[in-house]
Amino acid sequence: MPDVAIAGFAKAPNVRETPGTTNGVEMLVPIFAEVFAQTGLSKQDIGFWCSGSSDYLAGRAFSFIAAVDAIGAFPPIHESHVEMDAAWALYEAWLKIKMGEVETALVYGFGKSSAGQLRRVLALQLDPYVVTPLWPDSVSIAGIQARLGLEAGLWSEKDLAEVAARGTGKDVAELLDTPYYADPLRKHDIAPITDGAAVIILSTVERAREIVERPAVITGIEHRVDSPVLGARDLTRSPSTEAAAKALDLDGVDLAELHAPFTHQELILRTALGLGDGVQVNPSGGALAANPMFSAGLARIGEAAVRIHRGESRKAVAHATSGPALQQNLVTVLEAR
Repeated sequence: MPDVAIAGFAKAPNVRETPGTTNGVEMLVPIFAEVFAQTGLSKQDIGFWCSGSSDYLAGRAFSFIAAVDAIGAFPPIHESHVEMDAAWALYEAWLKIKMGEVETALVYGFGKSSAGQLRRVLALQLDPYVVTPLWPDSVSIAGIQARLGLEAGLWSEKDLAEVAARGTGKDVAELLDTPYYADPLRKHDIAPITDGAAVIILSTVERAREIVERPAVITGIEHRVDSPVLGARDLTRSPSTEAAAKALDLDGVDLAELHAPFTHQELILRTALGLGDGVQVNPSGGALAANPMFSAGLARIGEAAVRIHRGESRKAVAHATSGPALQQNLVTVLEAR
């Protein structure tokens, strides 16, 4: 089976609110043009298209079909979609290339979180019979997770502030002096509401070498899922991330892009992946800087790939999550070859 590499990456501006419709076309058209200009490819060169988004977030059925307008009506395309973060769309596209069905693929994800009440929308992913009717919002669930870790002595509020300080440039003492937003979380512990989109071009390694000087080769990719029942798992750990990591070779990783929408979740993920102090974590700022739903995980993979393209990393790990309290996790290893 052919090896697969990332040959191009582009993302839309991550902003608090965007005008236009919820189908993502306004965000996608510019970044499609950007990634084609970057790689020298055109629509005719893409063998498979795969997207990640949510009709629940858009507020209407088949919003992902409307987003295909960004691609254009001609030539006909081979297209698929996943109702979750586009990192899982990348997994599907990776399989298409590995199986020899296509040589190139374009993966994209988009989300306009500002169009609704995100904290309530995300309650719809919980148990529809006994949990969703209570409407526990995503930030409160993360607060419960953070509190469990605090009481178990796994981290302190200072540890959370240190994670936030790395991205904000603010002093830890200053951050700890701010009021709680959802005890024990403060606003700097929580990813901002973000509208955004991202796109990645995958290809065989041979084709990637024609496009970029240092392809980011996907040497491993695994995803696992934990129970959606919050009381059925230890929320202070991420067993699915741990299981994915065990199936991969993480020796020599020098950079990590972690999809952690809350500061304490970065601590959980670093432990689950066994990342030491020598690993640079989230040089892009991660989800705490911008968390566009359904493209933030894909962006973590793209951001890691870009640093390999630039020669800033030789081996990187990228992580994406979906579901409440790190329920589903995908881990990708990228290497320069």
